Amino acid sequence: MAKRMNVPQSLVRCSVLFLALALTAVPGRAQPPRVLPPGEKPDDVRLGDLKNLNGYFPFVPPKTAEIWQARSGFLGLQLKVACGLHPMPGKTPANAVVHGLVDRGEYTVERVYLQSFPGHFVTGSLYRPKGKSGKLPGVLCPHGHWADGRFYEAPEAEFKKQLEAGAEKFDPSGRYPLQARCVQLARMGCIVFHYDMVGYADSQQLAHRPGLREAMNTAENWGYFSPQAELRLQNMMGLQTYNSIRALDWFETLPDVDPQRIAVTGASGGGTQTFILCAVDTRPAVAFPAVMVSTAMQGGCTCENACYLRVTEGNIGIAGLIAPRPLGMTAADDWTVEIATKGLPELKALYTLLGHPDLVEATPLTQFPHNYNYPSRAVMYHWLNQHLKLGLSEDQLTERDFDPLTREQLTVWDDAHPQPEGGDDYERSLLKWVTSDWEKQIGSAVDTVGQGGGLFQQIVGGGVAAMFGRGVVRWKNPDSEAEKPIYLCADFQSGNDVTALAQKDTNRDGYVESTLLIASESLSEQVPAVLLRPDRWNRQVAIWVSPQGKAGAYDAEGKPVASIRKLLDAGVAVLAIDLFGQGEFTDDGNPIASARINESGRGEWAKYAGYTFGYNYPVFTKRVHDILTAVAWCHTDAMAAERVHLVGLAGAGRWVAAARALCYRTVDRAVVDTGGFRFASIDRFDHPDFLPGGAKYLDLPGMLALNARDPLWLAGEGEQAPAIVSAAYEAAKSPENFTVFDGTQEDKATAAIDWLLQQ
Repeated sequence: MAKRMNVPQSLVRCSVLFLALALTAVPGRAQPPRVLPPGEKPDDVRLGDLKNLNGYFPFVPPKTAEIWQARSGFLGLQLKVACGLHPMPGKTPANAVVHGLVDRGEYTVERVYLQSFPGHFVTGSLYRPKGKSGKLPGVLCPHGHWADGRFYEAPEAEFKKQLEAGAEKFDPSGRYPLQARCVQLARMGCIVFHYDMVGYADSQQLAHRPGLREAMNTAENWGYFSPQAELRLQNMMGLQTYNSIRALDWFETLPDVDPQRIAVTGASGGGTQTFILCAVDTRPAVAFPAVMVSTAMQGGCTCENACYLRVTEGNIGIAGLIAPRPLGMTAADDWTVEIATKGLPELKALYTLLGHPDLVEATPLTQFPHNYNYPSRAVMYHWLNQHLKLGLSEDQLTERDFDPLTREQLTVWDDAHPQPEGGDDYERSLLKWVTSDWEKQIGSAVDTVGQGGGLFQQIVGGGVAAMFGRGVVRWKNPDSEAEKPIYLCADFQSGNDVTALAQKDTNRDGYVESTLLIASESLSEQVPAVLLRPDRWNRQVAIWVSPQGKAGAYDAEGKPVASIRKLLDAGVAVLAIDLFGQGEFTDDGNPIASARINESGRGEWAKYAGYTFGYNYPVFTKRVHDILTAVAWCHTDAMAAERVHLVGLAGAGRWVAAARALCYRTVDRAVVDTGGFRFASIDRFDHPDFLPGGAKYLDLPGMLALNARDPLWLAGEGEQAPAIVSAAYEAAKSPENFTVFDGTQEDKATAAIDWLLQQ
């Protein structure tokens, strides 16, 4: 395994400035030399079963606080990108309406609705203690998947079962456990906002999980769960998270709420909302997600999943982003049953590293099934009493009898406050507003294109970095004058063990042909490759990327294509590679036509892209990773290349453009033939080039604009380059490094290689 690296602060600051480069070629027609015996595939973890929400997601604590600073910063960015919250939507007036006060003697309850997006309402109940003055602690209460949510009333048989099992002690708290939580917290002196999930109780503008609907799967005016929505990272997880953020925005401004003493607690799906909100927003002071955080099942609903959400960390690692704020949890006889031995020790190690070992705890109540019952609520009351500094005695933490509110008393809608319209047309209009909002934000950032630390780099560069999770960057050790390229991965410790295995050398006419596996043990990945090194090598390497894999480097007679031969004659070595899903990764050597998808068969909603790409990188991403691995290997002592170039012809430039956007000063010249490719043209989840978020950050041209200092030869875009790319090179004061080819297909390869050899 690779040695864990002590990542300096200087690298932390530049970790999202990934820029990269890749190379592609004209399709070959003969089988290239094989690295592995016929019928054998690389020993690569990506060829195994796809991960899914029911997998095992251990958390490996960092060795140093500095590594955690870098790792947690990147993970936080990745969560926001996954939820469609990078950039954060422009916040519009909440226009909160509070009405219908009900006085229960010790506390009051009011009805609330506010706008998270214009015309989209967050609905809920506001509980306030009576007889208190000054600023009071506040508690946000998302509810989870109880029937009818905030309106939940346990059926008689279920209530009796809970009493007999000791899961509930009192009536009506056992019948109305969601109300009971809020009432008790109000009696403890807290102001409580109990708000609805999308599609529950009063939040009926959108269904909770309708799944992919054909009428909403259109190139324009699309709806949630469609390829077009996912290409822009528009998902229900993000909507609910943003609803929570906007609820917090409003809640902390209430004149009687102490913004420094706000807690969040919920169970099951409400537990997911709790730890996600506290992971992406530092304002909550205390978190208590019940029966959710574990190394096992990660959340079964579409509202708990999003593309990229768990490709690098599971729920334990995500909950770790709350550190060092107080984090309390409960476990039950469900997927959280092993929290005491799997998850809590690692979180304890993290909190200890940060100097606060006593601020994280999990209480196993595994005699009960999945719940937020009285014993679990009691643990939460004690946790909030301690960490919100309520100063209450034991008897003040015990639930008592109360008069529950009826559905009619809870609902926020009445004749004076009519329920807003929802449905498909409303859903389309909401996503149209969201799309327009981030287009404006990215548009305003275009003025900073070409500036290394500008807004464009932060928004577009940060988004691209989060989607791919890797880069090859040149880093200067602050303790010495040494500068070296490193393979930077999301965990800030894997990848820097790239080596070549199974190498076999064959002398050819003027060059040595070597078959090899470029491998990383820490990543459990291998890349089949052929290295053609001229006898008079000038220490330059061109990485050759092709739609056919390394077969694209050879002609019908099994010899290097003319373009490669020209590079060899000039002293440039060529590294031709099979990307994931090409060549030796497949049964027949042909590129795959479809990507694998997780599908449970439980209905249309279960075909949601987040169930696959929330746990597994897309094929497009895996192919870009392979290019990055090749770049990293070229910079190792074993290869010792002084200059590394990327060539991507015949449309392979789409992978090269993405890889180029992830390398920082580690690639010299890039040949990119896009073939006019745009992510926005993809209309199915199993397309090998489907990339969630691919269309959001100015599509492929946005990626090309991220590396506007290094030389780029661009084809496939017609007579004029995309405006953003030209603007980037002008802003970077390096227009001479940008060449646009608009000649014939026959002349393309010759022109590309001639340009590449210009030094």
